[in-house]
Amino acid sequence: MNDAISIRNRILRGLALNRTPGYHFTGNFLSLSFEKNTEQEARLSMAAGPHNIEPNGNVSYGALAVLADIALAANVRAGHTPASRLATVQMNLQFTGAPITGRLQAVSGLQTYVQDITSVQGAGQVTVSANGKTVCHGVGTFMVLNPPKGVALYPMTHRNDSDPEAALLREDELQRDERRVLAIADAALAAAQKGGTFIRHFWGYDTHAVTGGASGKLKNGPHVGNRVGHLQGGVTMGLGIATAEAALPASWMLSAVTAWYISPGEGRVIKAKSKIIHHGRLTSVVRTEITGKNNRRVMEMITTHAHKAS
Repeated sequence: MNDAISIRNRILRGLALNRTPGYHFTGNFLSLSFEKNTEQEARLSMAAGPHNIEPNGNVSYGALAVLADIALAANVRAGHTPASRLATVQMNLQFTGAPITGRLQAVSGLQTYVQDITSVQGAGQVTVSANGKTVCHGVGTFMVLNPPKGVALYPMTHRNDSDPEAALLREDELQRDERRVLAIADAALAAAQKGGTFIRHFWGYDTHAVTGGASGKLKNGPHVGNRVGHLQGGVTMGLGIATAEAALPASWMLSAVTAWYISPGEGRVIKAKSKIIHHGRLTSVVRTEITGKNNRRVMEMITTHAHKAS
């Protein structure tokens, strides 16, 4: 089976799984596998493949951020109810430079609940590894929220790779939003034939350098949404990273990212603006602001970058 057919089947399978409420298409598309799910420890994995890798063979930072985000949230959700709605407050990932290839394993654990505040916020840590080597260490804080008005939340599904494979939907039985997702995937496959990668085109990361930084955007929609229809947090972080990387030459490698989630990713177009705030000989620092509907700030991000070895 060639890559295009494999990716298209993955889309149709993800849409079929998405008909069971409680999760979101992004997680079903990436086929995150839940191997353990407790407050003390969650273990998730995700395979690299033509659907989620960049030209260098590494898994997209956005896909990795989705894995880390869901792993960290799993610990907090396990201490409440499977239907709990969580909002990412902040997330930090420190990269080691190890190749992000093969099968990624995320192991996370709850550290504490924040004391003496009016909200419920749990803080955890995560380690992502691949090929027996640590890819990144991370920490994150998540707040327990009520669902938006008029939205019913269902228990989050925890599929495992050992579960029976879901049947693909037929194209003639797709509903309106499902047809839209498939059309976006088909356009991404066609664009990838001319250059770039499927995941970059599918998620719509459109970035370019400008004087002193970079600009980026993506078109929001059901292919990148979370359980309540907002832009998924890992995809949001991926847009910020892609824009920050566009601000620097290819000789720089992302070494760390810290992101503050300020408001939901709402709106037809989500925009990112990066500014280089330090450009040294060995390290650089980029600040990125992501905005959504009515120019409302969605995320603030600081990334550090290290100059690659020759």
